[in-house]
Amino acid sequence: MHLNFAFTARQVLWTLTFAAQLVLLVVLLGRDRVRRYPWFTAAIVLFALRLMAEVLLSGRMAGLPLQKIFLTLADLAALVGLLVVVEVARRAFAGAERLTWIIGAVALVAVAAWVLKVWGPWPEWKELAWDSTLGVLRLMQLLAQKADLLMDVLTVEVGLLVVLFGRHFRAGWRSHTQQIAIGLSTVAISWLAVQGAWQIVARTVHPHTQQEYERIMALGGRLVNANKVVYLAALVWWIVWLWFDEPGTAVAEPAAVKVETGDAGAANEC
Repeated sequence: MHLNFAFTARQVLWTLTFAAQLVLLVVLLGRDRVRRYPWFTAAIVLFALRLMAEVLLSGRMAGLPLQKIFLTLADLAALVGLLVVVEVARRAFAGAERLTWIIGAVALVAVAAWVLKVWGPWPEWKELAWDSTLGVLRLMQLLAQKADLLMDVLTVEVGLLVVLFGRHFRAGWRSHTQQIAIGLSTVAISWLAVQGAWQIVARTVHPHTQQEYERIMALGGRLVNANKVVYLAALVWWIVWLWFDEPGTAVAEPAAVKVETGDAGAANEC
């Protein structure tokens, strides 16, 4: 008997990713992590919403409204992603001096802005316009692409700083902040590698036949799937680490109960 599984790699990755996002949200809510990481939680919710929209709306709506929805979600996801970077940095370096914060933030933004300038082509400003629907969509797409690139670069920078110096502040090893930063930076590095590899392919490979073009597009699909596998691994990483309490948390709670019990006993004796 032969088993025939009519599922593509894309469908399998979509299913596993969506399921892992739901499990992560259960962990964030059930273990009371949302209060500490609200923007990180919002980013996971928004990503899950984008996955749902991809399945429920693709092929069921006209092309133009569908593009508006997808680009709106992409712009919103990039904005929330930038807020996640700020949230992780604030949690990790809460004890840093104000001057250190300012110098570090300016340095990180300067490096990210330089990468944003030299990475990928920029359209001519005369090609961008608000006087047509297509012009607005191009602007929304450009904003999503560049904001996403800026977020990825800042994520890698902040993640590296958290790993190197987090133990001197409030993001030591096994802390939730450092584990979130490691997962985010790993996904960002993976996506930057995919984009860089695709740019190299686009500049150096020029297909002359339909078969060569299909092989190149298949290579692009495999690169995207590889990045999805990395994101799926990051979801599992976050599920495991965020389920457990940070070192010292579980010990502090019984101690607090013991102190309260002692105070109550002293009050009864009086």
